[in-house]
Amino acid sequence: MKYADTDIHIDELLLKKIKEKKKRLDTLRPLPKEALKKLLEDIRLRHTYHSDAIEGNTLTLQETKLVLEEGVTIGGKPLKDHLEAKNDAEAFDLMVKLVYAKKPVSPDNIQEIHEIVTKGILRESGKYRTENVRITGSKTTPPSYTKIVKLMEEYISNIKELKLHPIKKAAFIHHELVRIHPFHDGNGRVSRLITNLYLMKEGYPPIILKKEDRRKYYRVLQRADNGDLSAFTNFIAKAVHEALMYYLSSFVDDERLISLKEIADFSPYSQEYLSLRARQGKLDAVKLENMWYSSKHALKEYLKNLR
Repeated sequence: MKYADTDIHIDELLLKKIKEKKKRLDTLRPLPKEALKKLLEDIRLRHTYHSDAIEGNTLTLQETKLVLEEGVTIGGKPLKDHLEAKNDAEAFDLMVKLVYAKKPVSPDNIQEIHEIVTKGILRESGKYRTENVRITGSKTTPPSYTKIVKLMEEYISNIKELKLHPIKKAAFIHHELVRIHPFHDGNGRVSRLITNLYLMKEGYPPIILKKEDRRKYYRVLQRADNGDLSAFTNFIAKAVHEALMYYLSSFVDDERLISLKEIADFSPYSQEYLSLRARQGKLDAVKLENMWYSSKHALKEYLKNLR
């Protein structure tokens, strides 16, 4: 599928917030190396947990942490779940290395990431599928395996040539790879990593698509299958906005994320009311492991807009 910039619509207020936050982040570059390293380690853990959980992995966040950092085997959990966690974390590391090496999205990079993601799980790791498949629960049938090489060539060409806003192109990169479904399994996890490879090369933080949003994620992907990429692009844009908040929290004091209970102490409103405004998107906030967080800066902007 091909898109023009005008074919895809992003909420203007959301896009404005993203632009402002990215501009603020860019003024801080180069970011302190040690702080950035710790931040990426945290994102690596959370990305691995959520990306795997979307696909049905049963490890909790804490269990994923133990597997990655301590090499612990979690009793009662499948070996496949352990392998997925280790593989996805290793693939995240490769993705970051590719960013630092200024490598573009390419068939070689996609296949190398897939090889790591499915290591010890698939015999065809890193190789395009050689048979037709169906996706459980999807109304869309992936293209014939005989067309994959040509479709992947067109895919890479479109990434280079399409004149799209970076967030719109990120949504295209993610959806189109899932639509082509070049591998027998692991397409979603590879798509999420390749999307982050592109976003980070464009100066954005890596995003995390959360397991709590799994149903919405699949729903907007299905709309994209029908040619409407706008809903999925807004889904990605929201994740970019949250990622920018998370990054800024590590480097700017008044952007530091704190609980809404603490935020309420600095405002004329209750925690419950602020939670409502966060869910409505009126107060900039991030939901981390089922708790809402915001910042003094976000509260200040919210109160200013009310006046």
